[in-house]
Amino acid sequence: MFTGLIEDVGKVVRIAKTGAAASLTVETSFLLEEIRPGDSIAVNGVCLTVVEKGSSRLVFDVSHETIERTAFAGLKPGHHVNLERALRLGDRLGGHMVSGHVDCIASIVSRREISGNFAYEFRLPEKFARYIIEKGSIAVDGISLTVNAASPDGFSLNVIPHTYMNTNLRYKKPGDEVNIETDMLGKYIERLLSGGKSPGGDGGVTMELLAKNGFL
Repeated sequence: MFTGLIEDVGKVVRIAKTGAAASLTVETSFLLEEIRPGDSIAVNGVCLTVVEKGSSRLVFDVSHETIERTAFAGLKPGHHVNLERALRLGDRLGGHMVSGHVDCIASIVSRREISGNFAYEFRLPEKFARYIIEKGSIAVDGISLTVNAASPDGFSLNVIPHTYMNTNLRYKKPGDEVNIETDMLGKYIERLLSGGKSPGGDGGVTMELLAKNGFL
């Protein structure tokens, strides 16, 4: 589990395909004495397991499923990635609860600077836009951010200078892809109220269902 507060911006050193999977090597400023093989680290919002560490570098195995569902297919040496170590019991929860399980990929439509802040617009598949609400939380490449406005196929948000300078967003431009994890609460509620059907499937929430479960 993570909070969406980025601790370091690493740099991709190597990504080697091993069949349908891959091995990812990232350079980081983390104190590697505090990290062991088997630890979980969010890389651009994707929960990965450290399999090896060396001089300022961490190595992760990346499954075929992860490559298929995230923007990792476009990673290249030199790309910057957001890094966050797993939440520990007793840590402050400054962002929101982020699982590290990416829902979908979004593309950046526009980026505008407004009085030192940066306004971004994103487009994503409609079946995932249903979980995004105005003033709700969302993880963009693992960054906990607040949604300014939501539409049927996208959303917009504001990024303050501190977040801009301390994440990979400063390297992103229109057309680039990012990993999206929507707020998990909405997905759990939808699944419970739809009789156990998967989020985005048939069934949905009806007035009859709300009344049956005591919401009306």
